[in-house]
Amino acid sequence: MSDSPVDALILVDLQTAFVSGADAVPDAEQLLARATDLLDRARAAGAVVVHLQNDGAPGADDEVGSPGWELYLPIKPGPREHVIRKPRDDGFDATELGEILVAAGVRSLAISGVMSEMCVHATSRTALARGYRVVLPHDAHGTYDVPAVPGVSEAIPAHTVSRVAAWSLGDQPDITHPASAVSFG
Repeated sequence: MSDSPVDALILVDLQTAFVSGADAVPDAEQLLARATDLLDRARAAGAVVVHLQNDGAPGADDEVGSPGWELYLPIKPGPREHVIRKPRDDGFDATELGEILVAAGVRSLAISGVMSEMCVHATSRTALARGYRVVLPHDAHGTYDVPAVPGVSEAIPAHTVSRVAAWSLGDQPDITHPASAVSFG
């Protein structure tokens, strides 16, 4: 684990549909507590904060304009805090995320949010490919259980899915420490 502070916090798809109510990801309350702590500390340090917001398809839980599409955590828009709507899993794909990070001189970032194996993974992978140091705290991203498929596999618990998603990024990101160990500078 690197003890170096990170320059930015990327909050991935912390939208009402995924983190509140009966259909929230498992342990959403703890995930939100950790994300809120990261957000508070990033703001206090003057780090860049980016809230990614997925534009779901018509009929999806995160359909644009629906209550589930709304970001859950409070936003404080300004020169160091941004909301970026995204059309696909990767927060860099067809968005201004890359330009915002370059303009701010960001070289390292922490990533928190949902879904571990989809949007969090895709955004982390691209950040790594672009040369950023990525901190993906093991307790600051989440997803749903993967249901069983008869003849293929038993159900896979959400915490295992999240761990495998992080592990599949290779040995470049800092993934084995808690959100509380992340510092911003």
